[in-house]
Amino acid sequence: MIDGHHVGSKALAERGPGPGHSMGRRERRAADTRLRLFRCAIQLFAERGFANVTVGEITEAADVGKGTFFNYFETKDHVLGVMAEIQLAKIREVAGHAAENKQAIHSLLHRMAVGLVKEPGRSPALARAVISSFLASDVVRSLIEDRMCEGRKVIADLVKEGQKRGEIDRRLKKDAVAVQFQQAVMGTILLWSLHAEPPLATWIENSFQHFWRAIAIADRD
Repeated sequence: MIDGHHVGSKALAERGPGPGHSMGRRERRAADTRLRLFRCAIQLFAERGFANVTVGEITEAADVGKGTFFNYFETKDHVLGVMAEIQLAKIREVAGHAAENKQAIHSLLHRMAVGLVKEPGRSPALARAVISSFLASDVVRSLIEDRMCEGRKVIADLVKEGQKRGEIDRRLKKDAVAVQFQQAVMGTILLWSLHAEPPLATWIENSFQHFWRAIAIADRD
């Protein structure tokens, strides 16, 4: 099960020591503070629009001093880069289970899709605010593209494993399938944010099933 807060805190702590490092109390507190600033910021962006929110309002909502903000973020734009960090951490966490327990690739990709819509899908207004902010800022767009490129590589490796196991059509290019997966997830969030009905869980379930039927070996579920 993917826990958004756990994965989020882990992702935000990646600015510190390298892989394998166990976070101490100070690092956990720093990761939690950065995550709190992020969550407060995107909630304000959803309510007022990105351009109408100040750093002071974000720190007030997060109940920290204004100077604290700049310990974690260069600018207000960089707050939205955290969304990409959290999403990438979720992708890596799910993909790690392929080697650990040989769980079906279908199940892992499904879990990944469901987990990826959770953070931006907290409300339609939030999803719209995040998407519009990505489009409006060159800084954020660059951060997002870097993280999405890293995510595609992880997803492509998972697809390759599915092809080795006979779950996914070997004729397909793994990199192209990874792009299609990201398109399915992002497109689902966008369309749901415009309509809000049916629930996002229904939207992503339908999108994933169509995606899977397009890549799966015909005689498998």
